[in-house]
Amino acid sequence: MSKLLLKKIISNQKNLERILDSIKDGIIAHDLNRRIFYFNREAEKITGYSRKEILGKDCHKAFGEPFCGERCSFCGDKPVLSDRSEYLMNIITKDGESRQVEMSVVMMKDEKNHDFGVLACFRDITDLLYLKIKAGELAGFSNIVGRSSKMLMLFRQIKDVAGYDYPVHISGETGTGKELVAKAIHNESRRGGAPFVPINCGALPGGLIESELFGHVKGAFSGAIRDKKGRFELADRGSILLDEITELSKPLQVKLLRFLQDGTFEKVGGEKTVSVNVRVISATNRDLKKEVQKNNFRKDLYYRLNVIPIHIPPLRERKTDIPLLIDYFLSQAENEDKQSIKISNEALSVMMDYDWPGNVRELQNAVSFSIVKCRKGIIKPDDLPMELKAFKSSIHTRGPSVKLDIDAVNKALLKTGGNKAKAARVLGVGRATLYRFLGNYPAILKSN
Repeated sequence: MSKLLLKKIISNQKNLERILDSIKDGIIAHDLNRRIFYFNREAEKITGYSRKEILGKDCHKAFGEPFCGERCSFCGDKPVLSDRSEYLMNIITKDGESRQVEMSVVMMKDEKNHDFGVLACFRDITDLLYLKIKAGELAGFSNIVGRSSKMLMLFRQIKDVAGYDYPVHISGETGTGKELVAKAIHNESRRGGAPFVPINCGALPGGLIESELFGHVKGAFSGAIRDKKGRFELADRGSILLDEITELSKPLQVKLLRFLQDGTFEKVGGEKTVSVNVRVISATNRDLKKEVQKNNFRKDLYYRLNVIPIHIPPLRERKTDIPLLIDYFLSQAENEDKQSIKISNEALSVMMDYDWPGNVRELQNAVSFSIVKCRKGIIKPDDLPMELKAFKSSIHTRGPSVKLDIDAVNKALLKTGGNKAKAARVLGVGRATLYRFLGNYPAILKSN
C-alpha cells in the first residue's frame, strides 16, 4: 500500500516539485541537447540565477559557459558520460562569486533504457571548507598534506585564486611542492578536467625550449620532419606550469609576454598566428624581484606573471606537519607492500629537530630510505639516512633545534585538556622540547 501511495505522490507533478524544492541540494536537469527542463529552489539559491533565466536554455549559454566547466561531458558532438560521475568543482555565481560545490551527475534513462537526459545534484561546501580551514581541522587539501597555520593559510589562498583566471606566481625553496600547489589550483578551478601541462624551463636546452613551449612546423630546422604542437597548444582550455621561469632567455620572455597580453603566438618556423585559452602559472625557487633588479628578467613580464603571488613555506617553518607527512608517506608504502610500518619516538624526535634543507622531497626520500633499512616494521634512529644520523650526534652538544608553531601548540593543549605530555605526543615532539617552548611563551599556559 505504501509503494502505491508513494507512486501516486511522485506521479503528481506539483507534489514532485514540492519534494525536489525541499531538498537541500541544487538540482538541474537537461536533455541530450543541453536544454534545461528542471532547476530547483536550492539551485537558484546557490547559483543566484532564477528559473525564468535558466529554463529552456542551453546550459552552456544560460550560465555564460559550461556549468560544469571543463568537466562537462556535453562539450563535443557526442556526450561522453558514464552512468554516474562525482567530483568537486568551482562554479561562478550570477554575482561573479566563486563557490565550491560537490557535484554528482547521472544519466537519466527511459522505460526502454535509452538515454534521454542528465540529472546533476550539487551541494555548496564553500562555507564548510572555510570553517574547517579556520578551525584547523583539515589535515590536507587537494593532495597537499599539512595542518600548520601556514599551510592552512596556503590552502585558503589556493581556494581563493582557483575561481579566477589571473596568472599566479608560486615561490618557494626546492622541494616544497610548487608543482603540487599549481596542480591544486588547476584542479580546484573550472579548468579542472582539462589538461594540466607542467614544463621545467631549466631542464631543456636553449635551442629546444621555444619549440617545446610553442611548437614548430615541418622543416623549421634540421630534424623537424613534421608539425609539432607545443605545450601551450596541448594545454588549451587548461593550465600550464612554467617551472624555473627565471631560466627563460630574453627573446622567449618577449614571446611569453605577448602571449600573456593577447593569448596568441607563432610556432617556430611558422607564419600562422595560433590562439589558445590557457591559464599560466609560473614558479621559481629564486626571488623574481631580485632577478628583475639584476636585469636577468623583464620588469613588464614580472608584473604580468606576478598578479597573484603565492609563497610556500619551507618545512623548517612548519615542523608540526612532519608527523603528518611521515604518516602519509608510510601509509603510501603500506598500500604498496601491504606491510604496516611505524616510526619510533626516538627517530621521530631526530626528524623533528632536523632542518630539512631539501624540504618535503628530502623528507619523503628519508622515509623511503628508512623503510628499506628498518627491521620488524619499526623505524629507529639507526635506520635513518647518514645526514640525519650525523645530525643526531651533533645535537647532543648543541641541543635540539625544533621550531614549534604557537597556533599548533595552543590547539594541541586545548585538544588534550592542558595535558602537556599528551600534547607533546600530538605534536610529535619530546616533552622536554615542548616544555622549553612553553618556557619561552608562558602566555600560552595562562590562556589554557
